[in-house]
Amino acid sequence: MAEFEKVLTREDRLVGADLTAWRAAGGGEGLRRALEAPGEIREVVEASGLRGLGGAGFSTARKWGFLPALDGTRDGHLVANANEDEPGTFKDRLLLEQTPHGVIEGALIAALATGVNDIVFYVNPHEEKAIASIRTAVEQWREDPEFARVSDALPRTLGLRVVPSSGLYIGGEETAAIASIEGGFPFPRLKPPFPAESGINEEPTLVNNVETLANLPHLLAGGASWFRGLGRGDACGTKLFSLSGDVLNEGVFELPMGTPLRELIDIHGGGMLEGKRFKAVFTGGPSNTLLTPDDLDVPLDWDSVKARHSHLGTGAMIVVSDGTGIVKKVTEYIDFFAENSCGQCPCCKIGTRQVSSLLKKIDTGRGLRSDLDNLAGLSRMLPGSGRCGLIDGAVTVLESSLYKFREEYEAQLLDR
Repeated sequence: MAEFEKVLTREDRLVGADLTAWRAAGGGEGLRRALEAPGEIREVVEASGLRGLGGAGFSTARKWGFLPALDGTRDGHLVANANEDEPGTFKDRLLLEQTPHGVIEGALIAALATGVNDIVFYVNPHEEKAIASIRTAVEQWREDPEFARVSDALPRTLGLRVVPSSGLYIGGEETAAIASIEGGFPFPRLKPPFPAESGINEEPTLVNNVETLANLPHLLAGGASWFRGLGRGDACGTKLFSLSGDVLNEGVFELPMGTPLRELIDIHGGGMLEGKRFKAVFTGGPSNTLLTPDDLDVPLDWDSVKARHSHLGTGAMIVVSDGTGIVKKVTEYIDFFAENSCGQCPCCKIGTRQVSSLLKKIDTGRGLRSDLDNLAGLSRMLPGSGRCGLIDGAVTVLESSLYKFREEYEAQLLDR
């Protein structure tokens, strides 16, 4: 196993809400460079290959570019999204608890690059330690001279605030987060208009995952070439993987983007539980796809995983072993989505419950081939029918399981 450089979780940087210790570990250099040449930030970020690390994997610099020019006539908003309420995802809370100043500094750099002046840390209320840590860190920045320098460089006075989310899974969708920050129920909204055009208070709004923002101080300090070189092959940077399930060592592991799945499980995860053999892994949490033993050597980066009919997503990896029924696991996850549908879109509310009902019939040995055919039909009909990605996520994991493990579904049918 080749040596690699940790960036976000290097031990001396996990100092909690201590700004002095953060700077002693090299923090602040990225922000200083950003202040020296704010007009060059987006160019450096684009050259680095940094992509959104909250699941979509879209170019960070390109997403910033969707914001209109902010000239001081209205506010611009940045939402640091840390709702993180999906099973198997727990990387963002680690960043907020143990390196909150990295997240804040990254948000300040993003503000300099885009001109936004209202930074909102949108955090799951169930993560009390994370909320306490980021609130303490925010108070320290408000009194810091560097914060005043950033504010002076922006079209309007800069503000930092911490807003607890609704704690609902749907609240992590970007338009639902905006609705929640405005004080309403987190109902997703139709797009267009997109948040970059009309978000909080109908003003331009950028939504970035906290892991994406946490990379910015180090990227600006080290440069685009350095950041690209952290990955393996054509991949750029590092990635936080939330590893859980039937492995000896569960936890968050920062690894080079492009690290093989086998290395994540066998080396960093300590291998499978004693007496267990690897069967599959749900990638990106339960709203994504499955990889099997044939995929153990796939590099964990956006494009390589996509080539295997899968998605990297948030980097959550839920490992299951032989003896675990895929139909049962998928049934559990679809039930989660059915329970967490906000009910705004009938196709989503009814569709997820219908899929859940059919899966439960098959999982308990009461299903017929017609039920399996109906599942396949729903997986073709439902995508794109909701205002957000909940129904799409539910269908994605269903389709992936049917593609990879159809024989398990077939074996449980009454008329098999």
